[in-house]
Amino acid sequence: MTADNEVTGGAPAAHDGAGGASPGGDVRTGAPLTRQPRAVVAIAAATVAVLLAVSPWYGYHRDELYFRMLGERPRLGYFDTPPLTPMIARVSTAIFGDTVVALRIVPALCAGALVVLVALAARELSGGRAAQILAAAGTATSVLTLLAGHSLLTLTPDLVLWSAITLCLLRVLLRGDGRYWLWTGVLCGIAAYNRDLIVVLLGCVGLGVLVAGPREVLRDRRLWAGALLALVIASPNLLYQVTHDWPQFQMADALRIDEGADNRVSFLPLQIVLLGPVQAVICVAGWLRLWRNRRVRSLAIAYPVACALILYTGGRPDYAGGFLLYLFAAGCVSAAGWRWRRALIAALAVNAVVAVVVALPVIPAASLGGTPVAAMNEVASESVGMRDVAAQTARVVTGLPAAERAGAVLLAANYGEAGALHRWAGEFGLPAVYSGHNELWWWGPPPEGTRVVVSVGYPPAGLATVFARCAPAGTLSGMPGEEQGVPITVCHDPVQPWRELWPRMRHYS
Repeated sequence: MTADNEVTGGAPAAHDGAGGASPGGDVRTGAPLTRQPRAVVAIAAATVAVLLAVSPWYGYHRDELYFRMLGERPRLGYFDTPPLTPMIARVSTAIFGDTVVALRIVPALCAGALVVLVALAARELSGGRAAQILAAAGTATSVLTLLAGHSLLTLTPDLVLWSAITLCLLRVLLRGDGRYWLWTGVLCGIAAYNRDLIVVLLGCVGLGVLVAGPREVLRDRRLWAGALLALVIASPNLLYQVTHDWPQFQMADALRIDEGADNRVSFLPLQIVLLGPVQAVICVAGWLRLWRNRRVRSLAIAYPVACALILYTGGRPDYAGGFLLYLFAAGCVSAAGWRWRRALIAALAVNAVVAVVVALPVIPAASLGGTPVAAMNEVASESVGMRDVAAQTARVVTGLPAAERAGAVLLAANYGEAGALHRWAGEFGLPAVYSGHNELWWWGPPPEGTRVVVSVGYPPAGLATVFARCAPAGTLSGMPGEEQGVPITVCHDPVQPWRELWPRMRHYS
């Protein structure tokens, strides 16, 4: 067995004095690298254990309730999201049970896998034992990883798939090993079932290769075989998009109008928050390291190009998360050789404490609304009180006269409310829920002849134009998220048939 800082089976790499190759390191032609330190595996396992331990604290996030609801109707695609995350919710509840803990087993495992993948990327860039451990520890203690590992979000599988694809690209660019084009194709095809954003990674890195090289990798026939694999695997999802008038573009346009301005303002600050200030400094070192190495300069180019594209389209800061992780991995190779490593480790420890407080449900739920964490972490604030949405709505339904209650339905203004009402319908004896929000609009209106509706979230003024009479029945309370203060309204007698009213109910965000 060779030493940690050597490449076995070939010539030694040029070193920077800390277990990392020099910025202009040469190409590795398939030579195996050192084994990953046990500490990396231990960090990954500890990450999974902590996330599983805190998984029942607070409650379902609104997106989790929505994905659970979508997963009950498996499809090749949904209007606002590809099918992978809802399918994870469906499989998780089928195997582990219909609980919040069951829904969060896969996210915790994904976080552990992400820790290992980022450490592998550091190793691929000639990082020795210290660099790999630093990469694992910094990834495990970032807000980005903890958020994605605590709740089932589209971000959860995205980060794992993007990091795996980046690792394959590194092996193509650094080793010249075209076999990894095939794995890239397979992973990209799978990633398309989660979010179509994978094209941003491929497009930006591809542009970087065209600009800075190494262009010879583009002449490998296995690149085109990999592209074909990706298209074949993703074709059912692509077919859904084509036959439904490209709903992902419609959703992107709706999000740009609804959130684009705020996303642009918060883009850079939130990237620093998501990764961590210390990790952000290491990312800068990582970008410089990639830029100085012509074999991977394309990855350095890809990041600012992606940021410009995301800013132009008004996308969220986490859309750049996959880019930040490989920059961090590269930076750890340099940071492992810094003279002030002890100060760096101490700073990472402080950052870890802050990240845990911000990203995980460690603040008592009753006190969360009065803390800065509620403003900084919408995932946390929107994971408190979702069961109360159903409980408080149930009190209104129970108060209806028996004749009205028998034929009443629920009308939810957004998918979070709809998901909550659907999840606890059996426990509270709630009627069927309908919503005009995103995919749920496509599920159709209430049955013709429905005369009584209990609305959750729709503005009373708008309801007055749809029903003959409406009366306020209270507001949601006791939750720090966006459901706080939402009106509950009881309405009677729609002024038109439901098939004519339903187009007026549709809204995307």
